[in-house]
Amino acid sequence: MEMHQIRYFLAVADLLNFTRAAERCNVAQPSLTRAIKMLEEELGGELFHRERANTHLSELGQMLMPHLQQVFDEAQAASNAAKNFGKLAMTPMKLGVMCTIAPSQFTGLLGSLRQRHPGINIEIVDSSARMLSDALLAGDLDVAIYCPPPEPTVVRLNHVPLFVEHMSIVVASTHRFASQPQVCVKDLNGENYLNRINCEFNGVAKPFFEAQGVSCPTVFRSERDDWLLEMIAAGAGFGFMPESLAKHPAVVARRLVDPGFSRQVNLTTVRGRPHSPAIGALVREAIKHAWPGQTPPATLKDEAPSPQTGTVASKVVYLGREQKVS
Repeated sequence: MEMHQIRYFLAVADLLNFTRAAERCNVAQPSLTRAIKMLEEELGGELFHRERANTHLSELGQMLMPHLQQVFDEAQAASNAAKNFGKLAMTPMKLGVMCTIAPSQFTGLLGSLRQRHPGINIEIVDSSARMLSDALLAGDLDVAIYCPPPEPTVVRLNHVPLFVEHMSIVVASTHRFASQPQVCVKDLNGENYLNRINCEFNGVAKPFFEAQGVSCPTVFRSERDDWLLEMIAAGAGFGFMPESLAKHPAVVARRLVDPGFSRQVNLTTVRGRPHSPAIGALVREAIKHAWPGQTPPATLKDEAPSPQTGTVASKVVYLGREQKVS
């Protein structure tokens, strides 16, 4: 059964005239008649009773009419959906975003994308960096924005650098650190620490603290930044997060130094996997977007950990650069 046969059948069923049906379908009448005959042979009976000026549907034709109409309508809908997909009209996109990045960092990008391509329907998936990486490889996400985990980068993932965020010490506005422009790691010794469970620096910062004789007892842990901010505001201790997340009227963020900690946030796709036009539009928009506090990645080249010594040049722990796999 061919789609053109169904189209011819529906035209004849509507007009009850082979000549006018052929004109509607823009085909010669013998071709239309032959296609109908072949369809009848396949279906095992006449679809029309041909009685000169009284052509009408047979019992078989009446029974099959709604089914063939449904097949034709669904095929048309699929064709239209494919055309809209190519034109970025009604195109779905599943975007993963690392849960430790403030949503405010992306409102400008997503607003610009929607303004230029209003047909893109975006679904945001919020998760940890490692889970986003796994979801990308499994095909559960189209694209993700996150800071890769500190282990060597999976070679199948392609990372486009977007912006760099410096990590801050977040304390209550009444804390002694609040009056300082920055906080040195050694000054944290003995301070109570409120841990963000999904922080990508977990397992990275502690060795640097311990190497300098700094001990910070963990008194509270949570996956939710709003809980941590409330506890910090109440004076329970300090938090470790980008300044963009420290949105609370009773807390302040101060840059951590000696060593400082920075992360590079990337837009990540799977290398070699065909992507929809919507993904291409997002990548183009992200590359030219003016990110808040953007620092060109090239300026941080000397801040990355030294692979030979394991020490940190310029006293900055830098997380997120794409690494080669040996």
